[in-house]
Amino acid sequence: MAKGSVVQRSETWYAVYRDGGTQKWERAGSSKRAAERLLAKRMNQINSGTYQECEKILFEEFAEKWLSDYAKISVKSSTYIGYKAIVRLHLNPCFGKQFLHRISTSDIQKFVSEKITKEKQSPKSVVNILVPFKEMFKHAVIWGYLKRDPSLYVRRPRVEQEEMDFLTPEEIRLFLENVNPVYYTLLLTAVMTGMRRGELLALQWGDIDWNSSEISVRRSVFRGEFIKPKTKNSIRRIVMSPVLRQALEQHRLFGRSSDMDLLFSNENGLPLDPENLIKREFHPALDRAGLRRIRFHDLRHTYASLLISQGENIKFIQSQLGHASAKTTLDRYGHLMPNLENDAARRLDKTVFGNFVRKLLENPVSEGFSPKNETPEVVELQGLKLGSGGRI
Repeated sequence: MAKGSVVQRSETWYAVYRDGGTQKWERAGSSKRAAERLLAKRMNQINSGTYQECEKILFEEFAEKWLSDYAKISVKSSTYIGYKAIVRLHLNPCFGKQFLHRISTSDIQKFVSEKITKEKQSPKSVVNILVPFKEMFKHAVIWGYLKRDPSLYVRRPRVEQEEMDFLTPEEIRLFLENVNPVYYTLLLTAVMTGMRRGELLALQWGDIDWNSSEISVRRSVFRGEFIKPKTKNSIRRIVMSPVLRQALEQHRLFGRSSDMDLLFSNENGLPLDPENLIKREFHPALDRAGLRRIRFHDLRHTYASLLISQGENIKFIQSQLGHASAKTTLDRYGHLMPNLENDAARRLDKTVFGNFVRKLLENPVSEGFSPKNETPEVVELQGLKLGSGGRI
């Protein structure tokens, strides 16, 4: 019968046991109780013959394996590139030379804390780092490199809701008046369709349905390459306003030609550089108009706010923005919707009492109402039947 013990070294507790003739020290964290639970689990596995030692591997080696064997074939190319950058810039500098099985929950939590307190990373940036980090540990368990996931109980930093900005109709007109004519149609399309920047720069003339006055969003562009849109719901058809349609017709006649059939391209007919678009055209136009520097993505919020202010159906707004559900649209833009509670209450009266609402309000029915003491008009409002005690 195998035996073992729990041992504390500095502030860390270990489960110590023998596997055959080899003594094992397995880190359990800062809790003695956690070490006792781990020891009991290992003793049970050894005594039942189910214990199997995990393969030792450095974190940087496992990260490379995870990127090539999982991420490269399972996520979008843009996401894969982002994950590689996170590993190179954030994870490997901290954990790269550590053995994977020695990384504890407290190590990861400390990493999260220092990213915010020492490196002044935003909570949202840290959450973005944790996404592939936690995914790696999940696969480490599945692939047999770990027996437990140390990231499972790591607390993510709280992310405040991103501040939303948008242009009013007056600001939109002022902005467009100050846009470089070469980029006028592009920025008008951004305002009047709410497309994401990558979707906008990937538009081809074959995506325009002139008969139905609709634009099909079928792809996005990332680092000069066409990729699938953000989600399957992002593949959608957006209605064109008459003004936008006319601008696109003019742009087709007099705009730059492109062998790639792009609506908006550079001098060589290739997709525009999104960062240059912001720095050289978008921000200068805002500056010339005397407007605050909003983000390009805020043009998408501008489009949503316009649809909401017009009282458009929430399902229609969802379909135009390409959200997965109406709940997403409501969660993101619900605070922009007009407060109509009082109007709803008045409409309720109208529905129930019809055209007799005014008479009923002028002749209120009290608790002690008696049909004998009231006029026939009040008693017979919309055919209402009054019971004893005068209640409606």
